[in-house]
Amino acid sequence: MPQTIHRGYKALLDEANAQVETLSPEAAIALVGRDDVVFVDLRDPRELEREGRLPGAVHCPRGMLEFWIDPESPYHKPVFAEDKSFVFFCAGGWRSALAAATAQDMGLKPVSHMGGGFSAWKKAGGPVEESAGG
Repeated sequence: MPQTIHRGYKALLDEANAQVETLSPEAAIALVGRDDVVFVDLRDPRELEREGRLPGAVHCPRGMLEFWIDPESPYHKPVFAEDKSFVFFCAGGWRSALAAATAQDMGLKPVSHMGGGFSAWKKAGGPVEESAGG
């Protein structure tokens, strides 16, 4: 008998978007260069290689997020203990919504995510650093 899925990804995304601030790409672009803001890139290395990077963003593969945020984790990254605002983004805005909600649930604040992700960032004219291989 097939397993019943009680809440699909759309419900999870709706919940995440309801609890986390979503920034437009234009609003996110206005934050570039501020020393009180950390952009967190959740894309996998292949995506960064293919699409380029947001200059100065911290790369945190989605699978490591919880381990990097928690100060009790052996994998904790000090950047997540800084008194800054964290703007999460991915390629299209889905992973970042879920990640930002998780980060907020873990006590990280203030957090937001960029609607439309890196593809919307590029369309809005945000700065892009091409990868060394591309």
